[in-house]
Amino acid sequence: MNKLLIALFAVALLALGQTGHAADARTIDKRVQETLQNLYRHAPALRPVVNNAAGVLVFPRVYKAGIGIGGDYGEGALLEGGRTTGYYNIVSGSVGFQLGAQRRAQIIVFTDRDALARFKATNGWKAGVDASVVLVDLGAAGNIDTNTAREPVLGFVLGEKGLMYNATLEGSKITRIQR
Repeated sequence: MNKLLIALFAVALLALGQTGHAADARTIDKRVQETLQNLYRHAPALRPVVNNAAGVLVFPRVYKAGIGIGGDYGEGALLEGGRTTGYYNIVSGSVGFQLGAQRRAQIIVFTDRDALARFKATNGWKAGVDASVVLVDLGAAGNIDTNTAREPVLGFVLGEKGLMYNATLEGSKITRIQR
């Protein structure tokens, strides 16, 4: 457990080192909008999914680092009806062969109000424990499968070159923060 805390602390330092300090609300909001525009540029079929969602949780910059053990850290915002209703952080840890650091964006879409209400009522929501998050894989035509779009919680991971399909959100803990 101590190694995991050290790894998470290292990731937090990496994240803060990239910005000089924790991002303020205005900076997070700006990055959230940039991330959504980037998502739509890479996957235009996702715009209606996001626009029709009960809520969208966007983490524009999730930093991942590891040397044997690793961790992720990022800050983002929950949007409801296109407006920010809260700020959150995402933290996860892992053990196994890993070396290096990377940055990516993570987006969680709550397609129904009940799933969103359960998320908001939980202090320290865990992907895969408090709800299953279906990581979306677009078809060859760039469209989302109709059955997948009906899942209550969808996840997207966006790297520098577009959507990442080999990533996971399982085990990530999301907690409300003040900004």
